[in-house]
Amino acid sequence: MLQLINAWQEESYKEQSRVLREEVRMMLGKVANRFDQLELIDVLQRLGVAYHFNNEIMNILDNIYNMDSSSKRKNNLHATTLEYRLLRQHGYDISTDVFVSFIDDTSNFKECHNDDVEGMLSLYEASFYSLEDETILDEARDLTSKILKEYLTKNEGDHLSLLITHALELPLHWRIQRWEAHRFINAYGRRQNMSPAILQLAKLDFNIVQTTYQEELKYVSRWWKSTGFVEKLSFARDRLVESFLWAMGTNFKPDNGNTRKVITKVVSIITIVDDIYDVYGTLEELELFTEAIVKWDQEYAIDTLPDYMKICFLVLYNFVNESAYETLNGHHITPYIKKAWADLCKSYFTEARWYYSGHTPSLEEYMENAWISIGAAVVFNHAYFSTPHSYRKEDLVCLEEYSNIIRSSAVIVRLADDLGSYKRENETGDVPKAIQCYMNDNGTSEEDACDHLKSMICTRWKKLNEEVGNSSMPQSFVDNIVNLARTALCFYQHGDGHTIQASEINTVILSLIIQPIGGN
Repeated sequence: MLQLINAWQEESYKEQSRVLREEVRMMLGKVANRFDQLELIDVLQRLGVAYHFNNEIMNILDNIYNMDSSSKRKNNLHATTLEYRLLRQHGYDISTDVFVSFIDDTSNFKECHNDDVEGMLSLYEASFYSLEDETILDEARDLTSKILKEYLTKNEGDHLSLLITHALELPLHWRIQRWEAHRFINAYGRRQNMSPAILQLAKLDFNIVQTTYQEELKYVSRWWKSTGFVEKLSFARDRLVESFLWAMGTNFKPDNGNTRKVITKVVSIITIVDDIYDVYGTLEELELFTEAIVKWDQEYAIDTLPDYMKICFLVLYNFVNESAYETLNGHHITPYIKKAWADLCKSYFTEARWYYSGHTPSLEEYMENAWISIGAAVVFNHAYFSTPHSYRKEDLVCLEEYSNIIRSSAVIVRLADDLGSYKRENETGDVPKAIQCYMNDNGTSEEDACDHLKSMICTRWKKLNEEVGNSSMPQSFVDNIVNLARTALCFYQHGDGHTIQASEINTVILSLIIQPIGGN
C-alpha cells in the first residue's frame, strides 16, 4: 500500500489544476447574482476546493453581509437558509430573525413551504449552526427531518435524494471535509447544471492532495516501525493508519503536512497509553506510570517501571522533547505539552481506580473526568504548536486552562466514542461509560440512555458554535478544534471505528488515502 508511485504527482496534472483554478476564479468574479454567488461558494466548499479561493469567497460574503436585501429573499427559503448557513459558518453575526417571514401566527413554519424540498434540505442543514436558546431552529430541524424522510420514501436515486440521504445520516456541519468532498463529487456530477470545469478541478485536486497524504503516511509508518510498539507491545492496538485518518480529518489542507504528522504520532501514542491503562497494566504499575509521566523524569522511569512501560514512556518522552519547540515567541512550550500528557494519564488512572474498586460514577462525575481521558486536549496542544499561525500569550492560557471551546469539542469526541464503543467495552470489561452511568443514575433503558447522549451532543454543538464565533484564537487552530469533533462522529457513526477495523472505516481510508477518483 505504501510503496505506490502515484502518477498524480506529475507536473502536468498540477499545471492542469492551476489552469482550472484560474478558470474558476474568473467564474467567482463574474457571477453577479447574490443567490448564484452563494450556491457557487457552497459547491466549492462541499467539493473541497474552496481553500484555493479564500480571498474571493470572503470578499463576496462581506458584500452580501453588508447589503440589505431581506425583501428580495423573504419568499425564497432555500436562498435565505443558504445565506444564513454560509454567513454563520464564516463567523458573521446573523440573526435567526431572517426566518420570521417563513413563520405563521402560531410560530410554526408555514405549510406552504413543505413542498419546497430543496428549501427544506437547506433549512435542515442550516439548523445545525444554531446557538443555545434558538428554539426556532430546533423546531426547523424536527419539521425538516420529517419532510425529508417522507420525500425519500417516494423518490430514489436522483441528485436531491442522494443529498438528503447523506444529510440525514450526518448533517453537513458535522462531517469531515475530505469525506464530504469525495461523496459530493459523485453527487455534483449528477446535477443537470453542473460545471465541467469545477467538477474536473475537484477530481484533480482530490487526487493530487491524496498523493501528499500517501507520502506523509510513508513517513509516519517509518516512525511507527522505529518505536518497536508492534513487536514489543503485543497487547496494544496497531492503529497507525486510523491515527493518520484522525489527523487528516482534523486538518486536511495540503500545506499542513507537519500538523498531520504530529497529530498522527500523538493519536498513535494515546492509543498505546490507553491500552496500557485499560488492557494490560496492574493498578500498582499504573500508579508508577502515572507518577513517571507527572515527574517527566527519564531516570525515574527507567529505575521504577516494568519493561513494557519503559518502552512506551521513552517513545513519548523522546517525541515530546524532539517536537515541543523549546521556545516560541519567547515562551517555553514544553511545560504545556507535558501538563496535557500528565492530565491525560491522571484521568486514565482515575478510571483505573474506578474499575478495580467496582465504582460506577454518576454521569456528572464520569464526564468531568472523561472529557480529559478522551485525549482531545493533548491533540489540541500539539496541534496548536505545529500549525503555522501567530502565537500569543493569551492562547497559551487557553491551552493550559482548557478553555470552553476545547472542552466542548472534547465532550463531543467523548460522547461519540462512548456511543460507538460501549457495547464492545462492556463485553471486554472496562470502566462504565456514559451510557451505563446514565442508566445507573436514572434507571432507564439502554435505548433511552443512547438518545440522551445524542441530545447531549446536539446541545454541546450549540455551545461549540457559540464559542467558535467568540473565539480570539487563530482561525486555523479553531478549525482543528471543530474538525476533531467532526472526525469523531465519522469514526464512531457505525461502531468503534478506531478499535475495530470495520468495513465503514476501511472504505473511508481507501477512498481518502489510497484510491484516486476516476474520470479525469
